[in-house]
Amino acid sequence: MRRWEMRARDDQWPPASTSSGDPWAIWLVMGGRGAGKTRTGAEWVRGLALGIHGFSLAPVERIALVGETAADVRDVMIEGVSGILAIHERDERPIWESSRRRLRWPNGAIAHVFSADDPDQLRGPQFECAWLDELAKWRYAQEAFDMLQFGLRLGAHPRQIITTTPRPTPLIKHLLSDERTVVTRASTDANRDYLPKAFFEQIVGRYRGTKLGRQEIDGDLIEDSEDALWSRDQIERHRLSIMPALSEIVVAIDPPATAHKRSDKCGIVAVGRDQEGACYVLADETLSAARPDAWAQKAIALYHRLEADRLVVEVNQGGDMVSAVIAQIDEHVPVSEVRATRSKYVRATPVAQLYEQGRVHHVGSFAALEDEMCTFGPHDRGKASPDRLDALVWAITHLALQPKAQPRMRRV
Repeated sequence: MRRWEMRARDDQWPPASTSSGDPWAIWLVMGGRGAGKTRTGAEWVRGLALGIHGFSLAPVERIALVGETAADVRDVMIEGVSGILAIHERDERPIWESSRRRLRWPNGAIAHVFSADDPDQLRGPQFECAWLDELAKWRYAQEAFDMLQFGLRLGAHPRQIITTTPRPTPLIKHLLSDERTVVTRASTDANRDYLPKAFFEQIVGRYRGTKLGRQEIDGDLIEDSEDALWSRDQIERHRLSIMPALSEIVVAIDPPATAHKRSDKCGIVAVGRDQEGACYVLADETLSAARPDAWAQKAIALYHRLEADRLVVEVNQGGDMVSAVIAQIDEHVPVSEVRATRSKYVRATPVAQLYEQGRVHHVGSFAALEDEMCTFGPHDRGKASPDRLDALVWAITHLALQPKAQPRMRRV
């Protein structure tokens, strides 16, 4: 017997049925970081492809592997340390055909790779089963999930496993209420024997007991804060999947004070504005604290990709240095400098009011940004800086809350 069958926890083993005794269609595995979610998904796929007792009565021939991006599928689900290739014995291991984006087992079973960032990839193909990883992070979660459901039409009982760190997105909340869904949960502590001691001392110890820790370590589903300026329902009501014609686009930057590994992140958020004054959140490319040239290059690349009109940069932490770093990389990029003279909450309040009026739309989903928005309230002093939110506030303030000349209309 393989070590997995001997050591797998109950929450990592396929459930027998739903609470009502019916066969399940969705197995939702929610857990903290390092809780063993990836291993659970990889072992389930292996069991299906090889027709192992407890997983499948016979080998499954067609499987879908769906991650946030194709790179995520490859790096985590397939080639990761707990991925599909790593958990197979040598003589049963599938071949990774990268050019065809598929895994092929010796017995003929095939798993195809899909990116949730391109839901239309899922139009047409048919499957018996699917593994969806980190669904709560997907930008186009509902669209990609819906397209996959139409493709799960092979075999007598199509099924899917979803492995994710919990976030209270509308889709996750819907799945939790679906009677066809079986839910298993695990915290990071459940996998302590297989994680470095330093991880628990430095990371787990630092965040345990915080809202972020409850979500990322304990695997709890954290709802909005009661006093938060934003709610998820409010954001969801005005979410779009396609960017309309825009008259102006800016990329806002909230630089960290230092590049130390424990420093705040560098918030980088792009927002557009249409002729009627409505705003559209287009991208969140916030990155961990890095050298100034690293975040400057990231922001400038986003500026060019979106054909934006300018960068909006907070200069409290760096003064003239911030604009100088940007100019060294691309001196032709227009930069508007902004300086914070009021608290984060005071600056964010008028932006939140625009959301209440339905004048701000998220084009796609930005899970980490929306987490910051829906937990940010008036009593958040001393907590980790909401860097994504700061950048968002600067962008929308520039576009919608300051008088300016009418900009040119741009093509979509």
